[in-house]
Amino acid sequence: MTKETYGYSKTDYAKFKKYAWFMLISFGLTYLFFYNGRQNINLVMTQMAEGLGSTTAALGVVSSALFWCYAFGRLISGRLGAYFGYKRFMMFDIVASAIINVVISFQSSIPVIAILWGLNGFFQSTVWANGLGVLNKWWPKRERGFASGLTTAFSGLAQVVTYLTILLCMDWNPEWGWRAAFRYPMIPMVLMLIAFVFFFKEKPEDVGLAPFEETDAAAAARDAALEADIAKKGYFYPYKVLFTEPKVLVFCLISAIAGIGRYGLLTWIPTYFTEELGLSIKEGIFSSIGLPFGQACAMFVFPFITDKVFRGKREPMLILASVITFLGMMCFPFIKTQPYASIMLFVLAVFAMVTGVIWAIAGDMGGRAFSSTIVGVLDWAVYMGAAIQAAVFGFVKETFGWHAIFITIGCLYILLLALTLWARNMKTKRI
Repeated sequence: MTKETYGYSKTDYAKFKKYAWFMLISFGLTYLFFYNGRQNINLVMTQMAEGLGSTTAALGVVSSALFWCYAFGRLISGRLGAYFGYKRFMMFDIVASAIINVVISFQSSIPVIAILWGLNGFFQSTVWANGLGVLNKWWPKRERGFASGLTTAFSGLAQVVTYLTILLCMDWNPEWGWRAAFRYPMIPMVLMLIAFVFFFKEKPEDVGLAPFEETDAAAAARDAALEADIAKKGYFYPYKVLFTEPKVLVFCLISAIAGIGRYGLLTWIPTYFTEELGLSIKEGIFSSIGLPFGQACAMFVFPFITDKVFRGKREPMLILASVITFLGMMCFPFIKTQPYASIMLFVLAVFAMVTGVIWAIAGDMGGRAFSSTIVGVLDWAVYMGAAIQAAVFGFVKETFGWHAIFITIGCLYILLLALTLWARNMKTKRI
């Protein structure tokens, strides 16, 4: 047994790697269709507003209901998954989200849709933090950037899948209008549970293996000490530790800005192409597809670069991304032709999408003991940012125009740059 095999014999290491890949791919495939149950509303917002006799600003507030509930669900879901069992908890919430989407498709009251959409936000919130919590039990620190990057790439591709699925739905049943976006896309979301049930394992002990041993002796000792502390001090102990760590709080602010950037684009770009460039709803969705493609590229490539190029240092990637995002956001509103806007959108999507780096940082800071909880905390911050932009940007657009949205996002990335420079020399005290 060697450091290269993380404390396993060669036979057990081969088994460990096989199940680590099973866990990663089954979770990735499940998540590949999971956005069908929450990003669908962004792509039919104009159509919903027309069908319900409302405005896109009001629908933006409805969209924000999901983000608020999603944010607070992320805050607690990591600990709930640890308590009830990650796999069982995730399966229940995927099915519940699909059911709520179908129920929404039969509604005509905006307040009722807002309540149901908020409830859907909670069920949608529980899967990601728990999946990354399990990932950290299968992928050691030395390989965690790659694993978290691949997982977040599935998340990015999930956005592409949602775009394509909604386009197909509108062709299959045009008479259903916006309601089709809440029905057909739920089918593959639920079917993916089959692979998840058979191949997703929560920890090496479930297949007869001991937990892996970190090559970094200090990190291994830290994980063991933290797990002992959690067992002794109880359920809420991780929250007490994390919310008293200055570095974690700074990364909460960074995560909130990342949420505003990511979901500010995802929520409003299809509407921007429709209203500002005069495209049809289908043309607007198709023109926006570079956005999720770019985000998927960033999710995979950025964590990998931090592992291989920056040797585990995550902050340089955040610094580079924030500068390019600021410049791109300043230029984007002045591009008035669809082909050039789509190209610039892809570039913006790549560099504004820094959450893949943030998840790698969360794994580094939290280790195996705190991983699901710290991911939940940082993701809570991401979706607090997403909720704020969804509720506010619709009114910003109607009051000040589209330029104000992009300028606001660009300036926030300069703040992200300053926070990153501050955080890079900070040390954690209790994790």
